[in-house]
Amino acid sequence: MVGEFEVWAEKYRPKKFDEIINQEHAVERVKAFAQAKNIPHMLFAGPPGTGKTTLAIVLARELYGDGWKQNVLQLNASDERGIDVIRGQVKEFARTVAIGDVPFKLIILDEADAMTSDAQQALRRMMEMYANVTRFILICNYSSKIIEPIQSRCAVFRFKALEDVHVRDFVERIVKGEKLKISEDGINAVVRIAEGDLRRAANVLQASSILKEKITEDVVYEAASLAKPQEVKKMLEMALSGKFLEARKILEEMILKKGLSGQDIISEIYKQLVGLELDDKDKVHLIEKCGEIDFRISEGANELIQIESFLATLMLYGKKK
Repeated sequence: MVGEFEVWAEKYRPKKFDEIINQEHAVERVKAFAQAKNIPHMLFAGPPGTGKTTLAIVLARELYGDGWKQNVLQLNASDERGIDVIRGQVKEFARTVAIGDVPFKLIILDEADAMTSDAQQALRRMMEMYANVTRFILICNYSSKIIEPIQSRCAVFRFKALEDVHVRDFVERIVKGEKLKISEDGINAVVRIAEGDLRRAANVLQASSILKEKITEDVVYEAASLAKPQEVKKMLEMALSGKFLEARKILEEMILKKGLSGQDIISEIYKQLVGLELDDKDKVHLIEKCGEIDFRISEGANELIQIESFLATLMLYGKKK
């Protein structure tokens, strides 16, 4: 890696409205507010790594210029989510007058859906009281966890997961900027693992660059500590063809020797089930079984035993076929 260790998700964060990828429907509205120097309270909702916090910071830069940090309070509500923070730190900042031409300050509450109910009720009242000197931007993954009175006070912006082509463009920008050596299958692996999350793509790529100078598919999956699709597919095909012990051996290799998470393996199994040579009816039953095992593992069941039971079920389906 070139230079000091940096978090590339931050380093390559867009600095202008035009650089934000695949969220034109939200960007255009926010840009219009910024040009008018007058914005409402706003709620940004959508999957992680799609540009919600980035858009809020770009808006702050557009409004206040180089002195934006003096007029912006940015909190991660999942860490500081209690009513004491809202009544103390947020209230103290909200009641003061902005510095500069813009007549209001900006408070950005990241992961607002993690705020307690009492904190949200306190925030609701504060949004009314200090609306003349402060605007709030609430950022969340699930808008349903924000109480209705707050939602009704905000202009709501829905963000969508990024398509693979946009994630690839972002990855290639980092590769060029950091002068990385990466194979085509390595890029494909990063894009696949990211699942539309640019932050995850950047972090996986950075972790991979630390492991090896030449980044390949194997290096990416090792850095991400995820099961390789080819391995999982081979395991399923062996179980389906009646080779249970061979399939079990691959599973033990992944869990015991590589230390992979059972939930990550079951997640990859779910993705691979669609491509198996089985009737649609059988696939439906297996997906249902997959969901049941995922729930059991999340509740603390033994990962190895649970996934072995799925392989056994798969072998029985193969014999029936």
